Amino acid sequence: MAKAYRVVALPGEGIGPEVVDASVKILQHLAKLEGFSLTIDYALIGQPAFNEFGNFFPTQTAQLCEGADGILFGAVTKGGILELRQHFDFFINFRPVRPFEILLNKSSLKPHKIQGVDILFVRELISGIYFGPSGRTEDENGAYGYHTMKYYDWQIRRIAKVALCKAQERRNLLTVAHKENALPQIPWSRLVQEEAQHFPDVTVEPMLVDNLAMQLVREPKRFDVILAGNLFGDILSDIGGALVGSIGLLPSASLNEHGFGLYEAIHGTAPDIAGKGIANPLGTIGAVILMLQQWGEIQAATTLLQAIERVLAQGYRTADLAPQGQEILANAETLTGLIVKQLSEQALVNKK
Repeated sequence: MAKAYRVVALPGEGIGPEVVDASVKILQHLAKLEGFSLTIDYALIGQPAFNEFGNFFPTQTAQLCEGADGILFGAVTKGGILELRQHFDFFINFRPVRPFEILLNKSSLKPHKIQGVDILFVRELISGIYFGPSGRTEDENGAYGYHTMKYYDWQIRRIAKVALCKAQERRNLLTVAHKENALPQIPWSRLVQEEAQHFPDVTVEPMLVDNLAMQLVREPKRFDVILAGNLFGDILSDIGGALVGSIGLLPSASLNEHGFGLYEAIHGTAPDIAGKGIANPLGTIGAVILMLQQWGEIQAATTLLQAIERVLAQGYRTADLAPQGQEILANAETLTGLIVKQLSEQALVNKK
């Protein structure tokens, strides 16, 4: 029997609806070709949800997501995403950084510096400074605001186990981002090292986050898996956009302990280009690949990745990739159509 999947699409705002629409079209087409059943439900989040329900993450949206096989997310400006992550305990955030060979010249670094780069950021996603006590008040010196970085040891230990497992599956190197010279009460290095006793093949490399940022630019190929807290992981992984050529290329998967996941690009709402049809959908399409892999639909994921690579090899580029020379400027709709065409052509080849 063909497998059946239900996905909840949360387009959000800004360019979110555009990149989600492109990804849904490709996923639906791929499902037909690969022979699995797919149901797409839509729900509101962010400002559209607030306008409709007076809540950035309404109960209706949460209930629809319950029991789904995955959530495909667009982007929001400020409200909804943190509540969504916390509601489903999406504490694991995977952010892979692997440049497309054909786009090496789009990197901010020289091609030889990034050829072969394969980094996996593992970011803790539901604690830290984004979720700690915060507010605004005043004292004798005036008004001020505060956000508190708070981590329970067990929260660090559980994400450490995930990162160590990933390192063990890859090249056995785990770099731990920390700032313990200034934040000594949150002992990432010690706690990760203690968990690493169960992973004797993995080398654990604690590194101050500011130095890590510099080394990512100087020598990105030296890294394998990078573990970071919520704030540092958010910032460091964006450097990946400069490495691969555009932040619009980078996907992410956020999972809970049961493997249920939220899939999205790492970019934001990009309001300056929203509605113009020029957003790069490849980050969100890449998130679809991560979702397929999580489902165990490895052949479908590989087929989609190969289709993207063939379209890029033909010279098509979205505006963020600054087409020049023989390259062809393509909007999101055109790029989506080209990927769908490649999927269909490959399916015909496979049938022969």
